[in-house]
Amino acid sequence: MFTAILILPLIGAIIAGFFHRFIGERLAMAIPTVILFIACALSWFAFFTIQGNEHSISIMRWIGSGDLQSDWSIRVDQLTGVMLVVVTSVSALVHLYSIGYMEEDDGKPRFFAYLSFFTFAMLALVTGDNLLQIFFGWEGVGVASYLLIGFWYKKPSANAAAIKAFIVNRVGDFGFLLGIFGIFYLVGSIHLDDIFKAAPELAATTTMFLGYEISAIELICVLLFIGAMGKSAQLFLHTWLPDAMEGPTPVSALIHAATMVTAGVFLVVRMSPLYEYAPSALIIVTIVGASTAFFAATVGLVQNDIKRVVAYSTCSQLGYMFAAAGVGAYEAAIFHLFTHAFFKALLFLGSGSVIHAMHHEQDMRNMGGLRHKIPMTYYMMLVGTVAITGVGIPLLTLNSIPVGFAGFISKDVIIETAFAADSESGNLAFYMLVGAAAMTSFYSWRLIFMTFHGETRADQHTYDYAHESPLVMMIPLYILAIGSFAAGMNWYVDFVGHDEAEFWGAAIFNGAGNEVLDKAHYVPTLVKLAPFFAMLFGLGIAYQMYIRKPHLPAELAAQHHGLYQFLLNKWYFDEVYEFVFVRPAKWIGSFLWRKGDGATIDGFLNGVAMDLVPRLTRLAGRMQSGYLFHYAFAMLIGISILITWAAISGGAR
Repeated sequence: MFTAILILPLIGAIIAGFFHRFIGERLAMAIPTVILFIACALSWFAFFTIQGNEHSISIMRWIGSGDLQSDWSIRVDQLTGVMLVVVTSVSALVHLYSIGYMEEDDGKPRFFAYLSFFTFAMLALVTGDNLLQIFFGWEGVGVASYLLIGFWYKKPSANAAAIKAFIVNRVGDFGFLLGIFGIFYLVGSIHLDDIFKAAPELAATTTMFLGYEISAIELICVLLFIGAMGKSAQLFLHTWLPDAMEGPTPVSALIHAATMVTAGVFLVVRMSPLYEYAPSALIIVTIVGASTAFFAATVGLVQNDIKRVVAYSTCSQLGYMFAAAGVGAYEAAIFHLFTHAFFKALLFLGSGSVIHAMHHEQDMRNMGGLRHKIPMTYYMMLVGTVAITGVGIPLLTLNSIPVGFAGFISKDVIIETAFAADSESGNLAFYMLVGAAAMTSFYSWRLIFMTFHGETRADQHTYDYAHESPLVMMIPLYILAIGSFAAGMNWYVDFVGHDEAEFWGAAIFNGAGNEVLDKAHYVPTLVKLAPFFAMLFGLGIAYQMYIRKPHLPAELAAQHHGLYQFLLNKWYFDEVYEFVFVRPAKWIGSFLWRKGDGATIDGFLNGVAMDLVPRLTRLAGRMQSGYLFHYAFAMLIGISILITWAAISGGAR
């Protein structure tokens, strides 16, 4: 069953990519979609049956080189089951949605081939039983992401975004590779079980790095986290994610909402047996995660592209997950990853429905009043918004289960664990995450109000012809809306309840002193209420600015022009990177091209071909007199030289 889940998307990609000319475009879309729904059904069955049945499935001998031995194996545990459900569910719904969204695109078979290939690579990543297999999937989703972001390759902006995503991720991947090299050097194996068994020994080992002797396990964990930062768009390596919105909207939902960007969170949680022995690395994870959540939320406040607002929301929510993992609440991180998949995919696909209705208009300043034109999309976006902003009934529980939408439950758990960690980094994360929650509420409701409420600001022709998306696009939204409402309450007990250890088994490791998740259930009432009040605060400000006094945002932007530009330009990260890295790299490349390739290499070859060779040719031509006695005389001289050399060398012996 697990082998089928892994291989089926690859079969779909091959069929759509190589045989679409024989089967036609419709079957090239339908077959991969049906295959993904089969894989999704198998994944849900596996999810409900894995508990207590952890094992490894060896598929084939993969790589053997000296001490490096690596089989292609599937690691079966509850963490794998959760990720299988997330990946295949979102992917199946995105495939179905894309049948309607990409109807008028000429590259439909290629698009579906890329989608299915991405799904295969992501499944290879989450099922990997060794670091090399995980890295194979890691790079596979990177390639698929590049292809999908740049799918509309005739758009220069799409090509630039694809290249940017590829290069920024390579920076993180270099750290990941160094971590794998370090593990193999110190442990002698890349198999996860061998690594986990060696964790206590690694904790007592020091190694030299850049001239300093440091803890081996701290170094390894930091290097692995650098890889996670790139893939999950954390602060400093986040710049590729907003630009990735240049790809088709289904790509945004599949890759940048619920699947690829969660790979970094998955890696940290998967390697929890190492991180539990690396407290300094966990502090870094906490601070970077909380800072990312806060930073991305501030930028989301002023974005006008509907997809970019949701993209920065994704970046912020990923920060929540890392903050939870950093304080040792790995279960809470995966719980939010699980619920986030539903409401974030819903928001992205809902945004795609809006863009579809508005003839590919993405600027919210050119929208408004759409709730009357596309009411079902409006209601679905409303469900996603109340889920991500954390709408629920605080302090009310039914059978020890909080009552509220998915984001209310999973995000609140993270904020509570940050407080329960009772550490400097945990306290910092708590305040930053509460602040990010208020801003998340503001920009999420701002999106709803600007897009669906008030008077329309759209072109009259566009507004008049705005219409609801076809059923094939709406069905995925309905399914995701159900998950956005019920996923938190339905799986709260299993993921983060008092008996969560029974559910997770050996998939997640908690050290002897790690009781942060248990302590989170008993934090003060004010801490439990803080996210709810933050949500109300953000909602109130958004309502005041975009419903009651819609002139207020422009006035505030004018009064605080510097701050507004700072946020609108995303803290000027791109400009700084352009000045510090891009321009020097371009100058060095240009210099090497002009002086190295042009002047030295081409100059040498051209000099030989166009100057030296003709000179030698002319000289050789002069030596060819055509008289036989000249050639005989030359032969006589040559023979004399050979005899003389032989006599001298023979005499020397």
